[in-house]
Amino acid sequence: MKSLKQDALDYHRAGRKGKIEVVATKPCRTQAELSLAYTPGVAEPCREIARSPELSYEYTARGNLVAIVTNGTRVLGLGNIGALAGKPVMEGKAVLFKRFADIDVFDLEVNSEKAEDVIKFCQLLEPTVGGINLEDIKTPECFFIEETLCKTMSIPVMHDDQHGSAIVSGAALLGALAIVGKQIDQVRVVFVGAGAAGIACAGHYLRLGVQRERMLMVDTKGVIYTGRTEGMNPYKARFARQTELRTLTEALRDADVLVGFSAKGALTPDMLRVMAPRPIVFALANPDPEITPEDARGARNDLIMATGRSDYPNQVNNVLGFPFVFRGALDVRARAINEEMKLAATHALAALAREDVPDSVCQAYGVEKIKFGPEYIVPKPFDPRALVWVASAIARAAMESGVAEQSVDLEEYRDRLKQLGTRLMSPRSSPLP
Repeated sequence: MKSLKQDALDYHRAGRKGKIEVVATKPCRTQAELSLAYTPGVAEPCREIARSPELSYEYTARGNLVAIVTNGTRVLGLGNIGALAGKPVMEGKAVLFKRFADIDVFDLEVNSEKAEDVIKFCQLLEPTVGGINLEDIKTPECFFIEETLCKTMSIPVMHDDQHGSAIVSGAALLGALAIVGKQIDQVRVVFVGAGAAGIACAGHYLRLGVQRERMLMVDTKGVIYTGRTEGMNPYKARFARQTELRTLTEALRDADVLVGFSAKGALTPDMLRVMAPRPIVFALANPDPEITPEDARGARNDLIMATGRSDYPNQVNNVLGFPFVFRGALDVRARAINEEMKLAATHALAALAREDVPDSVCQAYGVEKIKFGPEYIVPKPFDPRALVWVASAIARAAMESGVAEQSVDLEEYRDRLKQLGTRLMSPRSSPLP
């Protein structure tokens, strides 16, 4: 039997190398078509765009094109492996954009660890793409890069490690709280890990209703408390608390929610035993969670558990966020992905999880029935309704918050998305094998 390692290597090497290719969308088989695709005909859309730049969305692929940009300084759990070694991940991300939202992608690996280089690179890309998905960039540079780009560019920019994680885990939090019967403004939340995902999720949870005084953040040096200097940066400092607690175990005592974005083995069964009744545990380190569901349930039989893995219930995975967020943002030509849009995406996913699950989704996962409850707190990635609910929520929020350059009729838009989702999930008509 081949190992997972060999299976993965064979998968990437077989046939046409890599996971993506560029496909022409217009015919070019005759002299007449060649004259339209290139010279002399191509001059006409060039002249129109020169007169009216917004027509780039009509005459080019820009309106359905996203750049995935990384410098490879924080790739998955592999660390700083460099831009080139990070390319398979970016190609994989491109596959997900296409598979789940029919968005085309250029994966662009920047060979520099300097934040200023990444910023300048992205700024120079603006005429090419309709949006930028930042990926696998280490902290604290990722915060500075995204903040600068959002201020200086007029297309949507999102660092998925931050906000994709926040959107989807926020939806899982709302679902889990409803099941255990706890109010979001009353729960104590502990974050294990203070990198991009942990810090972004903490900020998102505050906007969802978690109270700052009921939140603690813990990194490899211990609790982040007011006055701590070791291992600090301005982004961690935003979540410093006036507290005497110093260790993770101390922080977890009577906590209602634990959110892990750290590393395998960061949590032990004894740590979970000191949490409040009916605790919520999100062990989201990938590929190996901070504690396995088996060990967690061995310590507590009253918890709700989520990981980032597909082989356990409650997969909290960014694929439930970024394809649909960018789909909605592109379709209304949003200038940004703002907080209103992120909250809308979270609430859409949380609401969808409570809906009856179609038989087609159950069949895709090999089960007879899926029902909202302790082992189903967020929708499944292969649920075609996720595209409809999230993208339309993003479009609505963009229009209502004033960042959309064009409006859509939401009822008609949802119908279009439903047709697209059905096509993408159909084995026969999917754009990918």
